[in-house]
Amino acid sequence: MATATSDLAQGQHVAASDIRSSFATAMSDMYSQEVPLYDTLLSIVRTVNYTTLEENISLRDSLLATDDLARINLERHGAIRLGTPAELNAVRRVLSVMDMAPIGYYDLSSAGVPVHSTCFRAWDAAELAKNPFRLFVSLLRPELIKEDGLRTEALAILAKREIFSKAMYALLAVYESNGGFTAHEAADFVAEAIEAFRWRSRASVSHSQYQLLLQESPVLADIVAFQSPHINHLTPRTLDIDAVQAAMRAQQIPLKHHIEGPPKRQVPILLRQTSFNAIEEKIEFPDGPGLGGCDKTITAGHTARFGEIEQRGAALTVKGRQLYDRLLASAIKAGITSAEGPEFSQIFADFPDSVVEMQKQDLAWFQYRISEDAKSKRPESDDLPYLIRNGFVVFEPIVYEDFLPVSAAGIFQSNLSTSEPSSTPVSPHMEDGKELFERALGSSVADEMALYKRIQEDTVLACQKWARLARAE
Repeated sequence: MATATSDLAQGQHVAASDIRSSFATAMSDMYSQEVPLYDTLLSIVRTVNYTTLEENISLRDSLLATDDLARINLERHGAIRLGTPAELNAVRRVLSVMDMAPIGYYDLSSAGVPVHSTCFRAWDAAELAKNPFRLFVSLLRPELIKEDGLRTEALAILAKREIFSKAMYALLAVYESNGGFTAHEAADFVAEAIEAFRWRSRASVSHSQYQLLLQESPVLADIVAFQSPHINHLTPRTLDIDAVQAAMRAQQIPLKHHIEGPPKRQVPILLRQTSFNAIEEKIEFPDGPGLGGCDKTITAGHTARFGEIEQRGAALTVKGRQLYDRLLASAIKAGITSAEGPEFSQIFADFPDSVVEMQKQDLAWFQYRISEDAKSKRPESDDLPYLIRNGFVVFEPIVYEDFLPVSAAGIFQSNLSTSEPSSTPVSPHMEDGKELFERALGSSVADEMALYKRIQEDTVLACQKWARLARAE
Protein backbone atom coordinates (compact mmCIF):
# COMPACT_ATOMS: atom_id res chain seq x y z
CA MET A 1 0.00 0.00 0.00
CA ALA A 2 1.38 3.43 -0.91
CA THR A 3 2.31 5.91 1.79
CA ALA A 4 0.72 9.31 1.90
CA THR A 5 3.55 11.65 2.88
CA SER A 6 5.34 12.48 -0.39
CA ASP A 7 2.27 12.62 -2.61
CA LEU A 8 0.22 14.64 -0.15
CA ALA A 9 3.01 17.18 0.09
CA GLN A 10 2.19 17.94 -3.54
CA GLY A 11 -1.52 18.23 -2.75
CA GLN A 12 -2.51 15.34 -4.99
CA HIS A 13 -5.93 14.25 -3.72
CA VAL A 14 -8.12 12.19 -6.03
CA ALA A 15 -11.63 13.60 -6.46
CA ALA A 16 -14.39 11.65 -4.74
CA SER A 17 -16.30 11.41 -8.03
CA ASP A 18 -13.29 9.76 -9.69
CA ILE A 19 -13.05 7.19 -6.89
CA ARG A 20 -16.79 6.61 -7.16
CA SER A 21 -16.50 6.06 -10.92
CA SER A 22 -13.62 3.62 -10.47
CA PHE A 23 -15.56 1.74 -7.81
CA ALA A 24 -18.73 1.54 -9.94
CA THR A 25 -16.78 0.32 -12.98
CA ALA A 26 -14.87 -2.28 -10.96
CA MET A 27 -18.08 -3.52 -9.38
CA SER A 28 -19.79 -3.83 -12.77
CA ASP A 29 -16.81 -5.74 -14.19
CA MET A 30 -16.78 -8.08 -11.20
CA TYR A 31 -20.52 -8.75 -11.36
CA SER A 32 -20.31 -9.43 -15.11
CA GLN A 33 -17.78 -12.16 -14.39
CA GLU A 34 -19.78 -13.59 -11.49
CA VAL A 35 -23.20 -13.43 -13.19
CA PRO A 36 -22.69 -13.67 -16.99
CA LEU A 37 -26.38 -13.02 -17.64
CA TYR A 38 -25.82 -9.51 -16.25
CA ASP A 39 -23.50 -8.82 -19.21
CA THR A 40 -26.32 -9.84 -21.56
CA LEU A 41 -28.58 -7.45 -19.70
CA LEU A 42 -26.12 -4.58 -20.16
CA SER A 43 -26.01 -5.25 -23.90
CA ILE A 44 -29.81 -5.16 -24.15
CA VAL A 45 -30.02 -1.93 -22.15
CA ARG A 46 -27.35 -0.20 -24.26
CA THR A 47 -29.17 -1.15 -27.47
CA VAL A 48 -32.55 0.03 -26.17
CA ASN A 49 -31.09 3.31 -24.88
CA TYR A 50 -29.39 4.02 -28.22
CA THR A 51 -32.59 3.31 -30.17
CA THR A 52 -34.70 5.41 -27.79
CA LEU A 53 -32.40 8.43 -28.10
CA GLU A 54 -32.32 8.10 -31.90
CA GLU A 55 -36.13 8.03 -32.07
CA ASN A 56 -36.91 10.59 -29.35
CA ILE A 57 -35.01 13.81 -30.07
CA SER A 58 -36.91 15.82 -27.43
CA LEU A 59 -35.89 13.32 -24.75
CA ARG A 60 -32.26 13.53 -25.88
CA ASP A 61 -32.36 17.34 -25.78
CA SER A 62 -33.91 17.31 -22.31
CA LEU A 63 -31.27 14.92 -20.98
CA LEU A 64 -28.54 17.02 -22.56
CA ALA A 65 -29.89 20.22 -21.00
CA THR A 66 -29.92 18.72 -17.51
CA ASP A 67 -26.49 17.05 -17.76
CA ASP A 68 -28.18 13.63 -17.62
CA LEU A 69 -27.25 12.37 -21.09
CA ALA A 70 -23.64 11.46 -20.31
CA ARG A 71 -24.58 9.51 -17.20
CA ILE A 72 -27.18 7.20 -18.78
CA ASN A 73 -24.86 4.35 -19.79
CA LEU A 74 -22.71 4.84 -16.68
CA GLU A 75 -25.62 4.60 -14.30
CA ARG A 76 -25.81 1.69 -11.91
CA HIS A 77 -27.13 0.90 -8.52
CA GLY A 78 -26.05 -2.03 -6.42
CA ALA A 79 -27.47 -3.66 -3.31
CA ILE A 80 -25.90 -5.35 -0.31
CA ARG A 81 -27.32 -6.85 2.89
CA LEU A 82 -25.51 -6.41 6.20
CA GLY A 83 -25.80 -8.31 9.45
CA THR A 84 -24.72 -6.01 12.29
CA PRO A 85 -24.64 -2.34 13.29
CA ALA A 86 -20.84 -2.45 13.21
CA GLU A 87 -20.93 -3.55 9.56
CA LEU A 88 -23.31 -0.72 8.66
CA ASN A 89 -21.09 1.81 10.41
CA ALA A 90 -18.03 0.52 8.55
CA VAL A 91 -19.83 0.64 5.20
CA ARG A 92 -20.82 4.25 5.91
CA ARG A 93 -17.15 5.15 6.44
CA VAL A 94 -16.14 3.41 3.21
CA LEU A 95 -18.85 5.04 1.11
CA SER A 96 -18.20 8.49 2.58
CA VAL A 97 -14.82 8.41 0.82
CA MET A 98 -16.80 8.53 -2.44
CA ASP A 99 -19.13 11.31 -1.22
CA MET A 100 -21.98 8.83 -0.92
CA ALA A 101 -24.28 9.74 1.96
CA PRO A 102 -27.23 7.83 3.48
CA ILE A 103 -30.42 9.29 2.04
CA GLY A 104 -33.91 8.10 2.93
CA TYR A 105 -35.09 5.33 5.26
CA TYR A 106 -36.90 2.22 4.01
CA ASP A 107 -38.58 -0.26 6.36
CA LEU A 108 -39.19 -3.48 4.43
CA SER A 109 -40.48 -5.43 7.42
CA SER A 110 -44.09 -4.65 6.53
CA ALA A 111 -43.53 -6.71 3.36
CA GLY A 112 -42.17 -9.62 5.37
CA VAL A 113 -38.49 -8.88 4.74
CA PRO A 114 -36.58 -8.62 8.06
CA VAL A 115 -34.39 -5.67 7.08
CA HIS A 116 -34.44 -1.90 6.93
CA SER A 117 -32.44 0.10 4.45
CA THR A 118 -31.06 3.35 3.11
CA CYS A 119 -29.69 4.56 -0.20
CA PHE A 120 -26.09 5.75 -0.24
CA ARG A 121 -25.53 8.21 -3.08
CA ALA A 122 -24.14 11.59 -4.00
CA TRP A 123 -26.51 14.41 -3.08
CA ASP A 124 -25.12 17.38 -5.02
CA ALA A 125 -26.43 17.93 -8.57
CA ALA A 126 -22.94 18.42 -9.99
CA GLU A 127 -21.69 15.23 -8.31
CA LEU A 128 -24.69 13.27 -9.57
CA ALA A 129 -23.93 14.46 -13.10
CA LYS A 130 -20.34 13.19 -12.81
CA ASN A 131 -21.35 9.75 -11.56
CA PRO A 132 -24.73 8.86 -10.01
CA PHE A 133 -23.78 5.41 -8.67
CA ARG A 134 -25.90 4.49 -5.65
CA LEU A 135 -25.87 1.56 -3.24
CA PHE A 136 -29.02 0.27 -1.54
CA VAL A 137 -27.79 -0.99 1.82
CA SER A 138 -29.98 -3.17 4.05
CA LEU A 139 -29.41 -4.10 7.68
CA LEU A 140 -30.79 -7.21 9.35
CA ARG A 141 -33.40 -6.62 12.06
CA PRO A 142 -32.68 -9.50 14.46
CA GLU A 143 -35.69 -8.57 16.60
CA LEU A 144 -37.84 -9.85 13.72
CA ILE A 145 -36.38 -13.37 13.88
CA LYS A 146 -39.22 -15.35 15.42
CA GLU A 147 -37.29 -18.18 17.08
CA ASP A 148 -35.18 -17.05 20.06
CA GLY A 149 -32.55 -19.77 19.71
CA LEU A 150 -32.03 -19.09 16.01
CA ARG A 151 -31.73 -15.36 16.69
CA THR A 152 -29.01 -16.00 19.28
CA GLU A 153 -27.17 -18.35 16.93
CA ALA A 154 -27.39 -15.94 13.97
CA LEU A 155 -26.01 -13.06 16.02
CA ALA A 156 -23.17 -15.25 17.33
CA ILE A 157 -22.21 -16.22 13.76
CA LEU A 158 -22.29 -12.61 12.58
CA ALA A 159 -20.24 -11.43 15.56
CA LYS A 160 -17.31 -13.56 14.36
CA ARG A 161 -17.03 -12.05 10.89
CA GLU A 162 -15.22 -8.95 9.70
CA ILE A 163 -16.27 -7.79 6.26
CA PHE A 164 -13.35 -5.42 5.62
CA SER A 165 -9.64 -6.20 5.75
CA LYS A 166 -7.07 -4.64 8.06
CA ALA A 167 -5.67 -2.91 4.99
CA MET A 168 -9.02 -1.23 4.40
CA TYR A 169 -9.19 0.08 7.96
CA ALA A 170 -5.63 1.38 7.61
CA LEU A 171 -6.64 3.19 4.42
CA LEU A 172 -9.68 4.70 6.13
CA ALA A 173 -7.45 5.99 8.92
CA VAL A 174 -5.18 7.65 6.33
CA TYR A 175 -8.17 9.17 4.54
CA GLU A 176 -9.78 10.49 7.70
CA SER A 177 -6.46 11.92 8.88
CA ASN A 178 -5.37 13.52 5.61
CA GLY A 179 -8.75 14.41 4.12
CA GLY A 180 -8.16 12.55 0.89
CA PHE A 181 -6.35 9.84 -1.05
CA THR A 182 -3.41 9.88 -3.40
CA ALA A 183 -3.84 8.03 -6.70
CA HIS A 184 -2.11 4.92 -5.34
CA GLU A 185 -4.19 4.96 -2.17
CA ALA A 186 -7.39 5.43 -4.15
CA ALA A 187 -6.55 2.41 -6.31
CA ASP A 188 -5.81 0.32 -3.21
CA PHE A 189 -9.06 1.52 -1.64
CA VAL A 190 -11.18 0.49 -4.64
CA ALA A 191 -9.52 -2.93 -4.75
CA GLU A 192 -10.14 -3.52 -1.03
CA ALA A 193 -13.74 -2.32 -1.25
CA ILE A 194 -14.54 -4.56 -4.22
CA GLU A 195 -12.98 -7.55 -2.47
CA ALA A 196 -15.36 -7.08 0.47
CA PHE A 197 -18.37 -7.38 -1.85
CA ARG A 198 -17.10 -10.30 -3.92
CA TRP A 199 -19.12 -13.52 -4.22
CA ARG A 200 -17.75 -16.50 -2.31
CA SER A 201 -18.99 -19.99 -3.06
CA ARG A 202 -18.14 -21.41 0.38
CA ALA A 203 -20.57 -20.86 3.22
CA SER A 204 -19.50 -20.03 6.75
CA VAL A 205 -22.25 -22.19 8.29
CA SER A 206 -23.10 -25.88 8.03
CA HIS A 207 -25.82 -27.03 5.67
CA SER A 208 -28.09 -27.87 8.61
CA GLN A 209 -27.63 -24.35 10.02
CA TYR A 210 -28.31 -22.92 6.57
CA GLN A 211 -31.57 -24.86 6.32
CA LEU A 212 -32.77 -23.44 9.64
CA LEU A 213 -31.91 -19.92 8.53
CA LEU A 214 -33.62 -20.50 5.17
CA GLN A 215 -36.81 -21.74 6.82
CA GLU A 216 -36.95 -18.56 8.88
CA SER A 217 -36.22 -16.26 5.93
CA PRO A 218 -34.26 -16.58 2.67
CA VAL A 219 -32.92 -13.07 3.26
CA LEU A 220 -31.71 -14.10 6.72
CA ALA A 221 -29.90 -17.08 5.17
CA ASP A 222 -28.30 -14.88 2.53
CA ILE A 223 -27.01 -12.48 5.19
CA VAL A 224 -25.79 -14.92 7.84
CA ALA A 225 -24.49 -17.89 5.85
CA PHE A 226 -21.59 -16.13 4.13
CA GLN A 227 -18.38 -14.45 5.20
CA SER A 228 -19.03 -11.28 3.20
CA PRO A 229 -21.98 -9.14 2.06
CA HIS A 230 -21.80 -10.04 -1.63
CA ILE A 231 -23.48 -7.84 -4.20
CA ASN A 232 -27.08 -9.01 -4.31
CA HIS A 233 -27.86 -7.32 -7.61
CA LEU A 234 -26.57 -4.61 -9.92
CA THR A 235 -28.92 -2.44 -11.92
CA PRO A 236 -28.37 -0.46 -15.14
CA ARG A 237 -30.71 2.39 -16.07
CA THR A 238 -32.78 2.23 -19.22
CA LEU A 239 -34.81 4.87 -21.01
CA ASP A 240 -37.52 2.37 -22.01
CA ILE A 241 -38.06 -0.46 -19.56
CA ASP A 242 -40.96 -1.91 -21.55
CA ALA A 243 -38.66 -2.38 -24.56
CA VAL A 244 -36.03 -4.01 -22.34
CA GLN A 245 -38.65 -6.34 -20.87
CA ALA A 246 -39.77 -7.34 -24.37
CA ALA A 247 -36.17 -7.92 -25.50
CA MET A 248 -35.48 -10.11 -22.47
CA ARG A 249 -38.57 -12.18 -23.22
CA ALA A 250 -37.49 -12.51 -26.85
CA GLN A 251 -34.17 -13.95 -25.66
CA GLN A 252 -36.08 -16.31 -23.32
CA ILE A 253 -34.46 -14.85 -20.21
CA PRO A 254 -36.52 -15.88 -17.15
CA LEU A 255 -37.83 -12.67 -15.64
CA LYS A 256 -40.53 -11.07 -13.52
CA HIS A 257 -44.00 -11.25 -15.02
CA HIS A 258 -44.59 -7.51 -14.65
CA ILE A 259 -42.80 -4.23 -14.06
CA GLU A 260 -42.83 -2.82 -10.52
CA GLY A 261 -43.72 0.82 -9.92
CA PRO A 262 -45.96 3.36 -11.67
CA PRO A 263 -47.66 2.56 -14.98
CA LYS A 264 -46.13 3.50 -18.32
CA ARG A 265 -46.63 7.23 -19.01
CA GLN A 266 -45.68 9.97 -21.46
CA VAL A 267 -43.81 11.64 -18.61
CA PRO A 268 -42.24 8.91 -16.45
CA ILE A 269 -42.37 9.48 -12.70
CA LEU A 270 -40.40 8.00 -9.83
CA LEU A 271 -39.03 4.54 -10.58
CA ARG A 272 -40.03 1.47 -12.60
CA GLN A 273 -38.11 -1.78 -12.10
CA THR A 274 -37.96 -5.33 -13.38
CA SER A 275 -35.42 -8.14 -13.07
CA PHE A 276 -34.38 -11.52 -14.34
CA ASN A 277 -35.00 -14.26 -11.82
CA ALA A 278 -32.40 -15.07 -9.19
CA ILE A 279 -29.97 -17.75 -10.27
CA GLU A 280 -29.24 -20.89 -8.25
CA GLU A 281 -25.55 -21.14 -7.40
CA LYS A 282 -23.63 -24.11 -6.04
CA ILE A 283 -22.32 -23.59 -2.50
CA GLU A 284 -19.93 -25.67 -0.43
CA PHE A 285 -21.05 -26.03 3.17
CA PRO A 286 -18.54 -27.20 5.83
CA ASP A 287 -19.43 -30.59 7.26
CA GLY A 288 -16.76 -31.28 9.87
CA PRO A 289 -13.26 -32.82 9.65
CA GLY A 290 -12.61 -35.51 7.06
CA LEU A 291 -9.88 -38.02 6.31
CA GLY A 292 -6.29 -36.82 6.02
CA GLY A 293 -7.04 -33.58 7.84
CA CYS A 294 -9.22 -32.25 5.01
CA ASP A 295 -12.55 -30.69 5.88
CA LYS A 296 -15.63 -32.43 4.53
CA THR A 297 -18.13 -30.35 2.58
CA ILE A 298 -21.68 -30.67 1.32
CA THR A 299 -22.54 -29.07 -2.02
CA ALA A 300 -26.00 -27.55 -2.34
CA GLY A 301 -27.75 -24.65 -4.05
CA HIS A 302 -28.35 -21.08 -2.91
CA THR A 303 -30.65 -18.64 -4.71
CA ALA A 304 -30.29 -14.92 -4.07
CA ARG A 305 -28.48 -12.95 -6.77
CA PHE A 306 -30.26 -11.51 -9.79
CA GLY A 307 -30.11 -8.77 -12.41
CA GLU A 308 -32.38 -5.76 -12.23
CA ILE A 309 -33.23 -2.96 -14.66
CA GLU A 310 -34.68 0.42 -13.79
CA GLN A 311 -36.24 3.38 -15.56
CA ARG A 312 -36.08 6.62 -13.62
CA GLY A 313 -38.60 9.42 -14.02
CA ALA A 314 -39.43 12.70 -12.36
CA ALA A 315 -38.86 13.20 -8.65
CA LEU A 316 -42.18 14.10 -7.04
CA THR A 317 -42.80 16.81 -4.46
CA VAL A 318 -44.54 16.03 -1.18
CA LYS A 319 -47.82 16.98 -2.86
CA GLY A 320 -47.03 14.74 -5.83
CA ARG A 321 -46.09 11.81 -3.60
CA GLN A 322 -49.29 12.21 -1.63
CA LEU A 323 -51.30 11.99 -4.85
CA TYR A 324 -49.25 9.02 -6.08
CA ASP A 325 -49.58 7.20 -2.74
CA ARG A 326 -53.32 7.84 -2.66
CA LEU A 327 -53.75 6.35 -6.14
CA LEU A 328 -51.51 3.41 -5.25
CA ALA A 329 -53.59 2.77 -2.12
CA SER A 330 -56.72 2.73 -4.30
CA ALA A 331 -55.11 0.15 -6.59
CA ILE A 332 -54.07 -2.03 -3.66
CA LYS A 333 -57.56 -1.79 -2.14
CA ALA A 334 -59.06 -2.88 -5.46
CA GLY A 335 -56.59 -5.75 -5.71
CA ILE A 336 -55.05 -4.31 -8.86
CA THR A 337 -51.29 -4.45 -9.35
CA SER A 338 -48.99 -3.29 -12.14
CA ALA A 339 -49.49 -6.77 -13.64
CA GLU A 340 -52.96 -5.60 -14.72
CA GLY A 341 -51.63 -2.97 -17.14
CA PRO A 342 -54.76 -1.18 -18.49
CA GLU A 343 -56.64 -1.32 -15.17
CA PHE A 344 -53.59 -0.11 -13.26
CA SER A 345 -53.04 2.76 -15.73
CA GLN A 346 -56.68 3.78 -15.44
CA ILE A 347 -56.39 4.24 -11.68
CA PHE A 348 -53.41 6.55 -12.23
CA ALA A 349 -55.21 8.59 -14.90
CA ASP A 350 -55.86 11.23 -12.24
CA PHE A 351 -52.14 11.97 -12.10
CA PRO A 352 -51.39 14.61 -14.78
CA ASP A 353 -49.22 13.24 -17.59
CA SER A 354 -47.63 16.41 -18.92
CA VAL A 355 -44.59 18.35 -17.75
CA VAL A 356 -46.51 21.64 -17.90
CA GLU A 357 -49.39 20.41 -15.73
CA MET A 358 -47.07 18.74 -13.24
CA GLN A 359 -45.20 22.04 -12.87
CA LYS A 360 -48.37 24.13 -12.59
CA GLN A 361 -49.77 21.85 -9.89
CA ASP A 362 -46.44 21.57 -8.01
CA LEU A 363 -46.39 17.78 -8.35
CA ALA A 364 -42.73 17.34 -9.29
CA TRP A 365 -39.35 18.96 -8.71
CA PHE A 366 -37.81 20.81 -11.66
CA GLN A 367 -34.55 22.28 -12.88
CA TYR A 368 -35.07 25.75 -14.34
CA ARG A 369 -32.73 27.37 -16.88
CA ILE A 370 -32.59 30.35 -19.21
CA SER A 371 -33.72 29.45 -22.72
CA GLU A 372 -31.23 29.96 -25.54
CA ASP A 373 -33.67 32.21 -27.42
CA ALA A 374 -34.08 34.52 -24.40
CA LYS A 375 -30.43 35.25 -23.68
CA SER A 376 -30.39 38.28 -25.98
CA LYS A 377 -33.65 39.72 -24.58
CA ARG A 378 -34.31 41.96 -21.59
CA PRO A 379 -36.86 40.75 -19.00
CA GLU A 380 -39.07 43.22 -17.14
CA SER A 381 -39.13 41.16 -13.93
CA ASP A 382 -37.27 38.43 -12.10
CA ASP A 383 -40.55 36.81 -11.02
CA LEU A 384 -40.39 33.11 -11.97
CA PRO A 385 -43.97 32.79 -13.34
CA TYR A 386 -43.32 35.88 -15.49
CA LEU A 387 -40.04 34.46 -16.77
CA ILE A 388 -41.73 31.14 -17.65
CA ARG A 389 -44.79 32.76 -19.21
CA ASN A 390 -42.68 34.98 -21.46
CA GLY A 391 -40.30 32.26 -22.58
CA PHE A 392 -37.23 33.41 -20.70
CA VAL A 393 -37.11 30.28 -18.55
CA VAL A 394 -37.69 26.64 -19.46
CA PHE A 395 -37.71 23.64 -17.16
CA GLU A 396 -37.19 19.88 -17.04
CA PRO A 397 -38.06 17.41 -14.26
CA ILE A 398 -35.35 16.49 -11.79
CA VAL A 399 -34.52 12.78 -12.04
CA TYR A 400 -35.71 10.66 -9.12
CA GLU A 401 -32.54 9.34 -7.48
CA ASP A 402 -34.06 7.17 -4.76
CA PHE A 403 -36.25 4.09 -4.26
CA LEU A 404 -39.86 3.06 -3.67
CA PRO A 405 -40.43 0.78 -0.66
CA VAL A 406 -43.23 -1.15 -2.38
CA SER A 407 -41.09 -1.79 -5.48
CA ALA A 408 -38.02 -2.73 -3.43
CA ALA A 409 -40.05 -5.21 -1.42
CA GLY A 410 -41.61 -6.58 -4.61
CA ILE A 411 -38.20 -7.19 -6.18
CA PHE A 412 -36.93 -8.76 -2.95
CA GLN A 413 -39.93 -11.09 -2.67
CA SER A 414 -39.91 -12.13 -6.32
CA ASN A 415 -36.31 -13.31 -6.01
CA LEU A 416 -36.57 -15.23 -2.75
CA SER A 417 -36.24 -18.99 -2.90
CA THR A 418 -39.77 -19.44 -1.63
CA SER A 419 -42.95 -18.71 -3.48
CA GLU A 420 -44.78 -17.57 -0.35
CA PRO A 421 -44.23 -14.21 1.35
CA SER A 422 -42.52 -14.40 4.71
CA SER A 423 -44.74 -14.18 7.77
CA THR A 424 -42.18 -12.13 9.68
CA PRO A 425 -44.20 -10.38 12.39
CA VAL A 426 -43.88 -6.68 13.18
CA SER A 427 -44.29 -6.16 16.91
CA PRO A 428 -46.40 -3.12 17.88
CA HIS A 429 -43.97 -2.58 20.77
CA MET A 430 -40.87 -2.70 18.57
CA GLU A 431 -38.45 0.21 18.96
CA ASP A 432 -38.68 2.81 16.22
CA GLY A 433 -36.89 1.36 13.22
CA LYS A 434 -35.41 4.60 11.91
CA GLU A 435 -33.95 5.47 15.30
CA LEU A 436 -32.38 2.01 15.55
CA PHE A 437 -30.99 2.29 12.04
CA GLU A 438 -29.46 5.72 12.59
CA ARG A 439 -27.91 4.59 15.86
CA ALA A 440 -26.23 1.71 14.02
CA LEU A 441 -25.24 3.98 11.15
CA GLY A 442 -23.58 6.51 13.41
CA SER A 443 -25.34 9.39 11.66
CA SER A 444 -28.77 10.51 10.58
CA VAL A 445 -30.24 9.72 7.17
CA ALA A 446 -30.91 12.73 4.96
CA ASP A 447 -34.39 13.71 3.79
CA GLU A 448 -34.47 13.23 0.03
CA MET A 449 -37.23 15.84 -0.35
CA ALA A 450 -34.98 18.52 1.16
CA LEU A 451 -32.26 17.64 -1.35
CA TYR A 452 -34.58 17.87 -4.36
CA LYS A 453 -35.93 21.16 -3.03
CA ARG A 454 -32.41 22.57 -2.74
CA ILE A 455 -31.53 21.56 -6.31
CA GLN A 456 -34.71 23.23 -7.59
CA GLU A 457 -34.19 26.38 -5.52
CA ASP A 458 -30.60 26.72 -6.73
CA THR A 459 -31.75 26.72 -10.36
CA VAL A 460 -34.55 29.21 -9.64
CA LEU A 461 -32.11 31.58 -7.92
CA ALA A 462 -29.70 31.29 -10.86
CA CYS A 463 -32.48 32.24 -13.30
CA GLN A 464 -33.59 35.18 -11.16
CA LYS A 465 -30.00 36.38 -10.83
CA TRP A 466 -29.66 36.32 -14.61
CA ALA A 467 -32.90 38.31 -14.96
CA ARG A 468 -31.73 40.99 -12.51
CA LEU A 469 -28.38 41.33 -14.27
CA ALA A 470 -30.06 41.45 -17.70
CA ARG A 471 -32.41 44.21 -16.53
CA ALA A 472 -29.50 46.21 -15.14
CA GLU A 473 -27.59 46.24 -18.44
